[in-house]
Order: sequence, then C-alpha cells, then structure tokens
Amino acid sequence: MEKEIELQSTITCPNCGHQKEETMPTDACQYFYECEICNQVIKPLKGDCCVYCSYGSKKCPPVQNGTCNC
Repeated sequence: MEKEIELQSTITCPNCGHQKEETMPTDACQYFYECEICNQVIKPLKGDCCVYCSYGSKKCPPVQNGTCNC
C-alpha cells in the first residue's frame, strides 16, 4: 500500500511569524522561500533539506515518501 503524501503545508516565517498555507513541489525540495509580509528570504535550518522541513507544518513530499536525496 502506497503512503499518501500531503502536499499542503503551512509555512511560518521565522522573522515576522506570518503563516501561509502553500502547496509543496512534489519533485524537488524548496531551498528558498520569500515571506510576502516582511520580504525575508528564508533558507532551511542546518540538517534540513528544505524550508518546509524547517518551517512548515508538514515535511516536504520527498521526505514524506522516503526518497529525499538531499
């Protein structure tokens, strides 16, 4: 049975705290994200492959299905 991947994640800006639900890409990890409120460009924390793994409510699809090669 294949695991269902969740594509919606609420990302929280570490600079201003703004939250926004986003649809994550299914074929890659997203390394940069620009907050629409404070315009801060955020990057993943050390050890994380993408901004969703660091600041999202759900891990990115490659991590969810165990195929992340980051």
